[in-house]
Amino acid sequence: MAEGTFDDITERLDEIIAQVRSKDTSLERSLDLFDEAIELGSRAVDMVDSFELSPREADMLDEQEAAAAAAKSGDVASKSGDAAFEVAGAAPESGAASGSADAADAGVVAVGGA
Repeated sequence: MAEGTFDDITERLDEIIAQVRSKDTSLERSLDLFDEAIELGSRAVDMVDSFELSPREADMLDEQEAAAAAAKSGDVASKSGDAAFEVAGAAPESGAASGSADAADAGVVAVGGA
């Protein structure tokens, strides 16, 4: 195995997957490919573990993660707000119309002049 870069390793792993999926590959050959894939996977993990970002890259990654977390927490807050409306029996878009429907459901009927 002369794979030197992470891309080389992932390319070889893709080739191994294709070979193992082939109906023409024997069980013995599949097991050999499996052993090779394990070794390649270990090498890839070692590469990732030893990889260091420059300070600029680390700052950019932190900013992206913070933005993603903020967007996700906004989605969660929005969804929990929608759930609160659903529990109360009204959809978030219903507005004033739901108030009159709730009054009618409660047995209160508006009579003109009363």
